[in-house]
Amino acid sequence: MSTEQKVALVSGVEGCFSVEAAFRVLGLPRSTWYYHRSLRRSYEEKYEHVRGLLEAIARDHPEYGYRRTTVELRERFDHRLNHKVVQRLHQLWDLPLMRGTRLPRPSGVRRVIVAAGDRVNLVRQLEVIEPFAVAYTDFTELVYGAGKAHLIAIVDHHTKVSLGWALDHRAVTEVALRAWEMSKGTIKHLGWPFHGMIVHHDQDPVFTGYDWTGRLLLKDHARVSYALHGARDNTEMESFFSRFKTENRSLFHDANDLETLRRVVAERMDYYNRERRHSSLGNKAPLDYVESMREKR
Repeated sequence: MSTEQKVALVSGVEGCFSVEAAFRVLGLPRSTWYYHRSLRRSYEEKYEHVRGLLEAIARDHPEYGYRRTTVELRERFDHRLNHKVVQRLHQLWDLPLMRGTRLPRPSGVRRVIVAAGDRVNLVRQLEVIEPFAVAYTDFTELVYGAGKAHLIAIVDHHTKVSLGWALDHRAVTEVALRAWEMSKGTIKHLGWPFHGMIVHHDQDPVFTGYDWTGRLLLKDHARVSYALHGARDNTEMESFFSRFKTENRSLFHDANDLETLRRVVAERMDYYNRERRHSSLGNKAPLDYVESMREKR
């Protein structure tokens, strides 16, 4: 049995049984386990931005191994990675297993998206974007003291205000809808309507499901827009998450449970909106910028 397999077995029983017993049974030194676990986490963090792309390739081309995936990643998404890196990521994220599963029948929303083609990206069709006319959203993974959690944020294009967010162990629709409800409250508090707002995101199942689209389109009369090429069509959100995680990484690591992490995220979101200056806003904080716009109305 390889060291990697032993590490995986110990990780599988962590939290359920004593890892010390597992170390003894497998003959695995404690230091080796901690080294491989920290290495895996750092490797996953470094390449988290390509996970969605690799999963998309695995779903679309279940017969591809890491070499053909490397070529597909470069030519389809204009993203260059060494084939050895792709091979390792395949192993870390169990992508060969994903390639072996059958895809469910596409939902009605998914079929509409496919039929609409380029038109599903509503943002690309706009020449001028007014305040609170377009918001971006997505999930990202936060590594903290007790493991990993999924954060979703909704950010206005024009004012850069973080309108709403939610955090939980899983990236599911219920979590996304919590962020949307917070966003509606923020917009209402700031004195703008949210009806007709375009919410732009990727084609993750959360955002193509009936619960999400039904709430936004039918109940709240917003509009949904879809990225055609993953992160490349949602760069505003990618930039937000990159800054947010980089600036607050040490604070996240200090949080030892999910509730503590929520408090940290809440405080940092408030700092982002009220204090952090943005060069694109004339070096004003987002809420100060909104206030200056209100004075000119």
